[in-house]
Amino acid sequence: MRLIGVAAIALVLALTFTSASAREDNHRRFDGQKIFRFDTFGDEQLWTDFLRLHEAIPSVSPEAALKLGLKVDADALPAAVVEGIKAGTIRLDNPAVTLELLRLNAVVGVMGKVTEAGELTSIGITCALCHSNVDDSFDTGIGKRLDGWANHDLDVGKIVGLAPGLPPGLKEEFALWGPGMYDPRHHAFDGTKLIGLNSPSVPVVMPPIYALRGVGWETYTGDGPISYWNSYVGVGQMGGQGNFFDRRIGLFIRQRPDLVTPKLFALLQYQLRLEKPEPPENSFNPLAAARGKRVFYREAGCGSCHSGPTYTDVRRGGFRPFLHEPIEVGMDPTYANRSATGKYRTTPLRALWQHAPYFHDGSAPDLPAVVEHYDDHFELNLTDEQKSDLVEFLKSL
Repeated sequence: MRLIGVAAIALVLALTFTSASAREDNHRRFDGQKIFRFDTFGDEQLWTDFLRLHEAIPSVSPEAALKLGLKVDADALPAAVVEGIKAGTIRLDNPAVTLELLRLNAVVGVMGKVTEAGELTSIGITCALCHSNVDDSFDTGIGKRLDGWANHDLDVGKIVGLAPGLPPGLKEEFALWGPGMYDPRHHAFDGTKLIGLNSPSVPVVMPPIYALRGVGWETYTGDGPISYWNSYVGVGQMGGQGNFFDRRIGLFIRQRPDLVTPKLFALLQYQLRLEKPEPPENSFNPLAAARGKRVFYREAGCGSCHSGPTYTDVRRGGFRPFLHEPIEVGMDPTYANRSATGKYRTTPLRALWQHAPYFHDGSAPDLPAVVEHYDDHFELNLTDEQKSDLVEFLKSL
C-alpha cells in the first residue's frame, strides 16, 4: 500500500489530538452549517477573477438556471417575492430576477455580490452547491434545503462552460460530464492558474454526504478522512484560498492567509450530524425486503464486504483503509488509478433509494442493475425472485 500523504497525516493528527478546549474554541468561532451553506473560502479568486463567471450570469434567467440543476432556497424568499412568483408578476424567465435571488442568498451554493445598481461584481460557490438539494415544496427546484443530499440534477460542466475565462478546449470536455457528475481528478486551482492532473476527463457521481458518522475513509478510493477531502476540494476544486499538500498525487498548494484549514473541524462536525433520509412510505415491500436481507447475508454474501452498521469494511484496515483492487469488484480502474490509493473502498450502503445512479462512475442506473452486476461478476446464480427480494432490501436501507 502506498504511504499516506503529508496532508492526510496532518489532518488525521489534527482532528485526533486537538485538545478539547481547542475544539470548543473552534466550535465557538465557526458555525459548521453556515460554513457548509455560505462560506466560499475566498474562492471568488477562481470563479470571479480567473473564470469571470460573473460576467455570464446576468444573462441567465432563473428558468435557465433551474434547468442546469441549480436550486433555490424557498426559506430565503420574502413573502412578497413568493407571492410575486405565484402571481406571475415576478417572472422566472427574466434574468434580472436571477440577480435578485443572488442578492437574497437564495441560490443554493452560490454567493454573489450585487450592487444597489443591480451589477453583479463577484461570484463564488460553497459546499452546498453539489451536496445539497431542495424538497421541491414550492416548485421544481425551489423548496426547503436538504443538506447532504447530492444534487444529481446539477450540470457543473455546462455551468462552468458559461464562464468567459475557461481555457479553450475545456468547455467541450466539461460539457460531456452530464448532470450529477464531476471530475475531481482532472485539474486543481492553485490561486492563480489551473494545474492539469489527468486527461482526458473521467467524471464520477457526486455522492451524498449524509450518514457519514462511523464510516471512515469516506471517498470512493479511500484517499483520506472527511477533512482530507474537504481540504482537497475546498482548495483545489472550489478554488478556495488555503493550503493543501499530498505527495502521493504530487499536489502542493500554499496560499496565505489559509481560509480553509481553520474551518475544517466545524465543517466536519456539521457533516457528521447529517442523518440519512428514511425511505418514503410504501416505497418498498417489507416482506420481500425481509427475504432480501437473508439473500444479502447468505446466498449473495454481500455482508462479507458490506459489513457492520455502516455496511462497509473500509475500517478493517485500522489506521489505513481496507480497499479493493478494481478487478476484484469488476470496476473500471481508470478513476482509481488517478487517485492516491489506486483502489476502491466498499461503498457504505445508506438511503440507496435516494441517490441513483450507482457505482462511482454511474454505470448502474438503478438497483436492479447493481444486483445484476454482482450476480454476473461473482457468478452468484441468484434466481429472479432472489434478485427482486435483494433489491427490495437495498431500497429499505
